[in-house]
Amino acid sequence: MPLDFSRFDYFTFDCYGTLINWEQGLLGALQPILQSHAVVLSDDAVLAIYGEIEPKLQHPYQRYRDVLEQVVHEFGRKTGFEATRAEMKSLPESLGNWQPYRDTIEALTRLKTSYKLVILSNIDDDLFAVSAKLLQVKFDAVITAEQVKSYKPDPAHWVEMLHRCTTTPDRVLHVGQSIYHDVIPAKAMGFQTVWVHRAPGFGATRAAQEQPDLEVRSLAELADAATA
Repeated sequence: MPLDFSRFDYFTFDCYGTLINWEQGLLGALQPILQSHAVVLSDDAVLAIYGEIEPKLQHPYQRYRDVLEQVVHEFGRKTGFEATRAEMKSLPESLGNWQPYRDTIEALTRLKTSYKLVILSNIDDDLFAVSAKLLQVKFDAVITAEQVKSYKPDPAHWVEMLHRCTTTPDRVLHVGQSIYHDVIPAKAMGFQTVWVHRAPGFGATRAAQEQPDLEVRSLAELADAATA
C-alpha cells in the first residue's frame, strides 16, 4: 500500500550515507592509507570491514572523531601495519570534504516546502556543522550522537526527537540508507520508514534484514512521491 504522506509533519534523516556520500568519503580517506602500506583491498572489502569495525567502537560511547581515528588503527591491526597518529587523524579530518549526493540539495529544498526536516546522525556537533553548510537547508532540529551520548541503532536519537519536537511516531517519517542503523530501530519504535537504497548490498553498514515501508533509489524519487 502506498504511503499516505499527508499524515506526516516531520521527515527525519540519517545524514552520512543518505544525504552525504559517506562511502565515497570513507574510501577516499582509507584507500590511500592502505595503499601506502601495500595493502590491496577492493572498495567493497574496505566498506565491509568498516561496517564490522565501527559498531564495536561505539560502545561505550566516545566521540565520533575518536571512533574514526580508532577505525584507522583497527584497519592497520587487521591488515598488518601500525597506523600513525597522522593517519588516524586524517579520516575524521577528511569528513568536511565529503560531498552531498547530486540529488540531495534539490530534494531537501522541495521537501522543506511541505515538511519539517530533522537530522538524526551518528556524528559530533562540530563535524556536522561543516557538512550542514554543504546541505544548504535549514533543519528544524539536529540531533547528534554527541548530544544523546549514544549511537544508532540505539533508540536515543528518536526518543530525543519526539521530546524536542513535541510529536508522536505516527507524524514522523524516518529516512535512512542503513537497514541496520535506521530502518530496524525506527520501525521497532513505531515510525514508518523509507530505505534509500542507492547501491546494491549494504555498503559500509552491517548486513541486516527488515522491510521498510517504502524503498527508493534516490532522494529525488522520495521528493517526487512526497510532494506530488
